[in-house]
Amino acid sequence: MKNTTDEIRKRFDADVERFSNLETGQTATMDAALVLGLIENCISAMHPDAKHVCDIGCGAGNFTLRILRQIPDISCTLIDLSGNMLARAQERIASAGGKIEKVYQEDIRNLELPSNHFDVIIAAAVLHHLRSQEEWGAVLKNIHSSLVKGGTFWIWDLVVYDEMHVEQLQQERYADYLIQLKGEDYQREVFAYIDREDTPVSSSFMIMKMLEAGFGEVEIIHKNSKFCALYGKK
Repeated sequence: MKNTTDEIRKRFDADVERFSNLETGQTATMDAALVLGLIENCISAMHPDAKHVCDIGCGAGNFTLRILRQIPDISCTLIDLSGNMLARAQERIASAGGKIEKVYQEDIRNLELPSNHFDVIIAAAVLHHLRSQEEWGAVLKNIHSSLVKGGTFWIWDLVVYDEMHVEQLQQERYADYLIQLKGEDYQREVFAYIDREDTPVSSSFMIMKMLEAGFGEVEIIHKNSKFCALYGKK
């Protein structure tokens, strides 16, 4: 049995500082700083005149803050389970001069997004909390409907591999990364909360479900071991 939504919320309420470094991002994810910069630069290149961004599972606001560096007039909608994370994100965005349009302390599975509204939607390290194919389908259709034509949806998340031998190898690579980062106890801690909380899927599954939801263009922009970044365009 996986942790409940309330149990996950409580853990994030107590872990705000780990998600508050704009330059490194969440270091428990491999290539976090690289992907922060890559998504920031891709979005600014593809949507220089974007008006609205939505950050699903925004945490302390790192991805939104990166976009604000490139598109300072963009209006930001923030969604997260954790009130503490949302408070920190709002504080940081306000300090950077950003405009906050809406704030929702809510599970994306229970929230209907406005239709044809956002130029950009981001979900970083959040959709691994979805538990079924049906939830993936419903959330992706909600996101697709909420984008304007030509808008893009960006995912950065933990993934698995369908081939068990590849999965085992990549799991070992990720374990080695965590051990080198902070030691064996930290590696065991991270793997333990992944087992308790997360239900990752493969990148091929994400692509299939995004195409089923209506995205006309889906591309992987970076993948390393257990982490993948990709986007879909409406």
